[in-house]
Amino acid sequence: MRIDVVTLFPEMVAHAAAFGVTGRAQERGLWRLAVWNPRDYATDNHRTVDDRPYGGGPGMVMLPGPLSQAIRGAKAAQVAAGCAAPRVLHLTPAGAPLTHARVAALAAVPHAAYVLVAGRYEGIDERVVAGEVDEEIAIGDFVVSGGELPALMLIDALARQLPGALNDAESAQQESFVDGLLDCPHYTRPEVFEGSAVPAVLTSGNHADIRRWRLAQSLARTAARRPELMAGRTLSKEEQQLLAQQRAAKS
Repeated sequence: MRIDVVTLFPEMVAHAAAFGVTGRAQERGLWRLAVWNPRDYATDNHRTVDDRPYGGGPGMVMLPGPLSQAIRGAKAAQVAAGCAAPRVLHLTPAGAPLTHARVAALAAVPHAAYVLVAGRYEGIDERVVAGEVDEEIAIGDFVVSGGELPALMLIDALARQLPGALNDAESAQQESFVDGLLDCPHYTRPEVFEGSAVPAVLTSGNHADIRRWRLAQSLARTAARRPELMAGRTLSKEEQQLLAQQRAAKS
């Protein structure tokens, strides 16, 4: 997989992506990163990349010229490197909410190549969106100062799906949202911490009971905290029984 990020802060992206899972995955050759600064495509002495919005209002808007040229440069570099179908993704609150299913689909594309556009200021000129962007993605319903952190979150989510990225091969299959549910509670040593003990089932050695406990906890937690996730889920007979037991225990 190759990911190119178009950003006014290339050092921020390159530095952060060198740590943890994303950094190890780069070292293992599982994905490649390149960064592109629209300022390098500005035509004036001040390397201007923004201007006031038409119609008035606060803030500035990224100029279409330097930004579109940076995107095209990234796509051309990907094609030159053998990437057949680069896809441009714009990180914006106006995009479709990112889900684990979408991450898995993006990561599963053979020889995937993505150009991530990290906007700044009030946003980017809509003509760039119309002419250059293939898909708009929202990390969440909130606003941050720029698209760099959302881009890094998407990169991390993609990298950990790549075979060989995680030291434990089962980790990616057992994470939150893989099956549409929130993760169950986790515990580690000591068995008793400040008077609070680990649930007995987790130390029982009965793997069938542990699996059912974890599933029950995930169902109950999802129903309580993210009911919209449960609304579109068809529960199996076992899940219905476990959820009913959890609700009965709390009533």
